[in-house]
Amino acid sequence: MAFYSREQLEKLRFKSLGKNVLVSDKASIYNHSEIELGDNTRVDDFCVISGKVSIGRNVHIAVFCNVAGGEKGVVMEDFSGLAYGCQVFSQSDDYSGRSLTNPTVPNCYKKETKLPVHIGRHCIVGASSVILPGVTLAEGTSVGAMSMVTKDTEPWSVYFGIPAKRLKTRKRDLLELEQAYLMEEIENNKAL
Repeated sequence: MAFYSREQLEKLRFKSLGKNVLVSDKASIYNHSEIELGDNTRVDDFCVISGKVSIGRNVHIAVFCNVAGGEKGVVMEDFSGLAYGCQVFSQSDDYSGRSLTNPTVPNCYKKETKLPVHIGRHCIVGASSVILPGVTLAEGTSVGAMSMVTKDTEPWSVYFGIPAKRLKTRKRDLLELEQAYLMEEIENNKAL
């Protein structure tokens, strides 16, 4: 996988750009001035990121993902991630038949839902899952592959299905690993 150089990323004029950011040269990024990328973030091939998007540190967005921040925005907090083919939408057309749909139609004939999406720390979203407008994935949420999340989740829980339902509690052992990792990072920076 080929990534943009630091110099190329800086020329795109992101709202903010952390250290050690990797963005595939095959990813499509729109509205750079509204996008924040935190330290150690990685965006893989064939992803589309657009609109108002804030991505924390150590976030991974895998191949073929779509993060559509639109006007209201998508926030992905530290250590969160999207597996292959995930879709995150902060906007959606009305599918009831009461209005016209798609971007070729003037807004006065459409009824879009526009709500922010928040993906908390240590959330992981399985392959081909969909997160709909207005959803908050609470800290530590794990979403199984091919799920559709239509409602907010409980912290440190595992969800699966269409619509996604809570299955069980998720372990928090990774919080100790996070602390060890961050301490090692601090020590390595002191040595420089």
